[in-house]
Amino acid sequence: MTHPGLADGPIYLDYNATTPVDPRVVDAALPYLTHHFGNPSSSHTYAAKPRAAITQARRQVADLIGARPTEIIFTGGGSEADTLAIRGAALAARDRGTHVITQATEHPAVLEACRSLTADGFAVTQLPVDHTGRVDPADLEAAITDRTVLVSIMTANSETGTLQPIRELATVAHRHGALLHTDAAQAAGKIPLDVTDLGTDLLTIVGHKMYAPKGIGALYVRDATSIRPIIHGGSQEQGLRAGTENVALIVALGTAAAIATAELAGSASELSAVRDLLHQELDRLLPGASQLNGHPTGRLPNTLNLSLAGIDGKALLAATPQIAASTGSACHEGIDTPSAVLTAMGLDTARTLGAIRLSVGRWTTPDQARHAADVLATSYKAMTPTQPATHEQLP
Repeated sequence: MTHPGLADGPIYLDYNATTPVDPRVVDAALPYLTHHFGNPSSSHTYAAKPRAAITQARRQVADLIGARPTEIIFTGGGSEADTLAIRGAALAARDRGTHVITQATEHPAVLEACRSLTADGFAVTQLPVDHTGRVDPADLEAAITDRTVLVSIMTANSETGTLQPIRELATVAHRHGALLHTDAAQAAGKIPLDVTDLGTDLLTIVGHKMYAPKGIGALYVRDATSIRPIIHGGSQEQGLRAGTENVALIVALGTAAAIATAELAGSASELSAVRDLLHQELDRLLPGASQLNGHPTGRLPNTLNLSLAGIDGKALLAATPQIAASTGSACHEGIDTPSAVLTAMGLDTARTLGAIRLSVGRWTTPDQARHAADVLATSYKAMTPTQPATHEQLP
């Protein structure tokens, strides 16, 4: 089936930027915009269904990551959840220490939240990544001290899909008495996540990355983990996130989580098959011209980041209106500088500027993958009328 929002447009290969809202999610949320309008904090009849819907959604999100419902705090999105985790946990622990650790290729929401702590007297360390974009747990071991209160490392990178060794990093953090937060915005719903197995204390989930609407997210807070609120007011969300709950969007996130839980095993293999078909077709049509950016195997099943020799990635996508894709994170689109993520991986300017990110999703078909490869190859050849540079010529 084709999503109604994709029926008349170009082939959508930008699922890491945002996902179309699943029609099943819309159907579940709609009654809470029409009939069930009550404030869930009220004590009368009109509050009963909204309150019950929030309880169910909390359980559905918890089930997706192996948590308890009481450990789920709903937020207004991923940036808020990251900020609540980082500032909330760090400030709550400042009597023990004033040092936090993150890494160079984090989302701006994490980097800026960490940077904001410097005004509160904290020191921030950014760990390097290797050429695949992974953090070495040995680097965390070398940087952490007994004054470190929080380590924040994303589960998966939005540009390359590279997965981080969260379990090993959490072990290092806990050995030194620090908490481990992971931004799982790109990973939740695409790969299995179990907070007990990972050992994470705080974990961010983002609705619009998993077929729910924008403006809704959640933060997992392990029981007995102390954090301070960043939005003050009423006692909603266990006193950690004041404000009347957006019931419709919470229901949407819960429904999206339930769908992801039910379909995860099959969807991961389907996504990787379409992604790999797209890669294979580009390699067949442009032999030797592309180079993979990111980890060859330890990455999200839907993400393909390639540098194409001798061209600018933005120019290539502009010349190929038959597809909708990006050169990197949507947070950096429109900025004509090399990707900070790829630069941190040690790639030179030519290779970073030649990169494109192709991310597939629930409605990407094999036929679309083949057609996307064909039109990209056609545009590439038109831009490089002479013999194109080969894979070996790339730095």
